[in-house]
Amino acid sequence: MDKIKTIMVCVDLSPYSLEALEYGVALSKENDTKLIVFNVINQRDILGIEAVDIHSGFFVPATTSIEDYIAELKKRRLEEIETMLKERFAQDRHRMDIRIETGVPYNVILDAVEPLGADLVVMGNKGRGNLSRFLFGSVAEKVFRHCPVPVVSIRSNFNRE
Repeated sequence: MDKIKTIMVCVDLSPYSLEALEYGVALSKENDTKLIVFNVINQRDILGIEAVDIHSGFFVPATTSIEDYIAELKKRRLEEIETMLKERFAQDRHRMDIRIETGVPYNVILDAVEPLGADLVVMGNKGRGNLSRFLFGSVAEKVFRHCPVPVVSIRSNFNRE
C-alpha cells in the first residue's frame, strides 16, 4: 500500500460534514498529509435558479448574470468554510487547500480525485438532501461505488442514543 499524501474531505456545509472534516484532519495529522476541503455547488440548484430567473427575474437581479451569481455563491461558501476552519482547525489550516466547484456532486468529486492527487476521500454518509437521497441514491453511495481510491464514509453521531 502506498503512503497517503493527500486526503480529500468532501463537505456540503451540513452538520454531517463537520464530522467528516474532523476525521479528515485527524488522519491528516497522523500521516502528515495535505488536506483538500472540497465543496460542490449542485448543478440542480443552479438550473433551478436559472429556470426561475428566466421566467420571473426573482432570484437574480437583471444586472447580475448567472455567472456572477455563481461567483457570489462560491465566495459565500468560501467564507463559510474559512470561518469553520478558523474556529475549529486554526492550528491545522496550513495543511489545507479549499476547492469549490459546480456540477453534479458525485461526478465532480469523482472527476477531481485524480487531478488533485487524492489518495483517500473522506465524506459523511449523510448530507443536505434527504429527499434527493431517497429518489436518486446518495452522493456518498455513488462515490463509494465508483471512486478510484479508498473512501472513508463517516457515520454521523447525530441521532444516536
